[in-house]
Amino acid sequence: MATKAPALVSAQWLTDAVTNGAIGAKLRVLDASWFLPIMQRDAKAEFAQKHIPGSAYFDIDECSDKSSRFDHMLPTCKHFSEYVGDLGIGNDTHVVVYDTSNFGSFSAPRVWWMFRVFGHSMVSMLDGGMKSWEAEGHPVASDYSKPERREFQATLNQAWVKSYEDVLENIRTKQVQVVDSRSAGRFRGVEPETRPDTLPGHFPGAVNMPFTCFLDPSGKMLGTEALTKLFREAGVDLERPLWASCGSGVTACHVVLAAHLLGHPGVCVYDGSWCEWFKRASPEHIISEGEEKKV
Repeated sequence: MATKAPALVSAQWLTDAVTNGAIGAKLRVLDASWFLPIMQRDAKAEFAQKHIPGSAYFDIDECSDKSSRFDHMLPTCKHFSEYVGDLGIGNDTHVVVYDTSNFGSFSAPRVWWMFRVFGHSMVSMLDGGMKSWEAEGHPVASDYSKPERREFQATLNQAWVKSYEDVLENIRTKQVQVVDSRSAGRFRGVEPETRPDTLPGHFPGAVNMPFTCFLDPSGKMLGTEALTKLFREAGVDLERPLWASCGSGVTACHVVLAAHLLGHPGVCVYDGSWCEWFKRASPEHIISEGEEKKV
């Protein structure tokens, strides 16, 4: 049995699996849609109306550390194991994740990364998400039957998760490259953040690669040649250690996925990302062309 899966699967591959009745204990499809409040979309309600046949809904906010004051930080191994086991996923299940964003993918890479960081490499993302699925004329469904619970045993790879303290130390040592995947305006500090209690900007040494740059107009991931060029033009050396950050640890995972597709699977995520950084950092560790943080 293969213990790894391709990082991406096509809509055609998945529709063949759905048509052939392959969805079950060995193959699970998850709608991992999650939206910011400003997007004014209800992912759960949308799932109830329309989803890829046989899929279940993965709630990023439910499967998170509820004790943290920061958004959807990683849950414990126990919580993750129970949550995905309830979705009918075992350690031998091939998991395919997608989301319904207008970008093609927005939150799905986060759930792809969550499975990997919890030791499950049999996970793929649907390239182009629901956007491509529907554009190519594949079927959707509204019915849902809860899968039979399975046992799942998670093992956290803590080395892939970075903390506020790690980033602070790296600002001093400059040992690791850090890519921030928010929009250029938020990174520079000239566009508002998506959370009302947070000002935009970035931390010293960060490089900006907005997550949308990894996607083509149809919502699919760019090919390896184009991805290689993007990293090169941003001045990022994939042979050297790399961490990713964003607003709250969701779109940072696009950077992880892009590097993975280029044969560099170990990019780490600063889980608290800008949401945590802005609240905890001193003003000299916040670079902005706009309004400054008050001490």
